[in-house]
Amino acid sequence: MASLIAACSSVPPANTALDQARERYEAAQRDSQVTNLAAEELKQAGRSLSAANEAWESREPDSRVDHLAYMTLQHVVVAQETATGRAAQAVTARAAEEREHMLLALRTREAEQAREELAESERRNERMVTAQSEAAASAANRESERKDARVTELEEQLMALNAKKTDRGMVLTLGDVLFDTGRAQIRAEGARDMQKLAEFLKRYPEARASIEGHTDTVGSAQSNYVLSQRRADSVLSALRSLGVPADSLSTRAHGPDIPVATNDTAAGRQMNRRVEIVFANVDAEA
Repeated sequence: MASLIAACSSVPPANTALDQARERYEAAQRDSQVTNLAAEELKQAGRSLSAANEAWESREPDSRVDHLAYMTLQHVVVAQETATGRAAQAVTARAAEEREHMLLALRTREAEQAREELAESERRNERMVTAQSEAAASAANRESERKDARVTELEEQLMALNAKKTDRGMVLTLGDVLFDTGRAQIRAEGARDMQKLAEFLKRYPEARASIEGHTDTVGSAQSNYVLSQRRADSVLSALRSLGVPADSLSTRAHGPDIPVATNDTAAGRQMNRRVEIVFANVDAEA
């Protein structure tokens, strides 16, 4: 029973146009005049019907099946009219010349009309395919333009926050003034910067940021790594508390490994003590 149900569910729904095409084709096959006098035209109708059956069995769109069924009907008409025309020629050959010419002209016009209708149907199908392709291309262009505009807007907003474009992406530097010496707790003065950064991240949820801590070389390497991680985590916690989704942020500790200035002077060491918000691959994320 399960096999029978599965088999039935695999049969596509009936198609009225296709059923009519089958009936007309089978009727033409039973007509000895058509099979004897328009065999090639009838073969063409059979090929068109096979294509329609394949489209139906493959569950292609109804519009496609209907079109192929219509083409089959037109081929059958061509075969029938051609057979009728040829039969008429044989009859009129034994009749008066005027009658012969009249009948032949009539049948020829009918067959030509069917051919013209078939050709017009094929042209309509080609125009439909072309229009669909153009519409898809236009939609792709609009989406590309939208993304480009979004990327430009995102970069402009980051620059307004004093971010810089680097090889790693857009980088926003939070200086050592956010923290007391040797501490990871954000000072009260840094709350405004955190608020502005949080508003940006919530406005642009597609932006992914890495919060990276850096230190100078004063103290042991291990303590510097721990301090840089704690400061990065502190910034992460502050942003999350302001409503920034956690999945858009990550942290990383660099310790003293990536200085931006010399550690031989107090000013240089202060520049190296920093937390950077790195927005990498802005184009891809947007």
